[in-house]
Amino acid sequence: MTMQFTVAIDGPAAAGKGTISKAVAKDFGFAHLDTGLLYRAVGFKTLQLEPDAITTDVAVDLAKCLTPEDLTNDSLRTGDVAQAASRVAVIPEVRDVLLEFQRTFAIRDGGAVLDGRDIGTVICPSADVKMFVTASAEVRAERRFLELSAKGHDVERAGVLADVIARDKRDSERETAPLVAAEDAVIIDTSDLTIEDAIIAANKVVASVFNGK
Repeated sequence: MTMQFTVAIDGPAAAGKGTISKAVAKDFGFAHLDTGLLYRAVGFKTLQLEPDAITTDVAVDLAKCLTPEDLTNDSLRTGDVAQAASRVAVIPEVRDVLLEFQRTFAIRDGGAVLDGRDIGTVICPSADVKMFVTASAEVRAERRFLELSAKGHDVERAGVLADVIARDKRDSERETAPLVAAEDAVIIDTSDLTIEDAIIAANKVVASVFNGK
């Protein structure tokens, strides 16, 4: 007997959706895909090129050539790569290349959790569970600053906050698949939550639907 159950978790950078998604997947025995890594991997590849050489066709070719190994690169978590990912994510042709991979993953047997920015609105509009994980820009910037500092990156709080705000603006205002909560998504604001409490809240949302299947 096969079982398909899709959990779509969206939200802005550093809101906690990645950590929550991994925990939900583990607790329910589902597979997990951080879809942002797909765009980060393409963005990382563009950083290896001269800025003038990054055309739509080049970005599309880079997306088509992604391998599983590209998603394991430790450098994908830097601020520069995050900004590059946001830039390539506004290119409709790049999104088209990565769309089918995500949708196929979402309906795999055994259940799947996907986190990103347009999972519940574009990739999996019929997902069994939709959540939108958010937090204030200031809280998210502080989390990202501490994360990058711990990894030895030379960053300043003001710069990280500016990057977070700029990315939020670009992601929410892009014409193709803007960052927005699905109408039927459950909102989880982690600004004043510990990660443990946020995971408990998310698990309750999933359980309320999954246990009724």
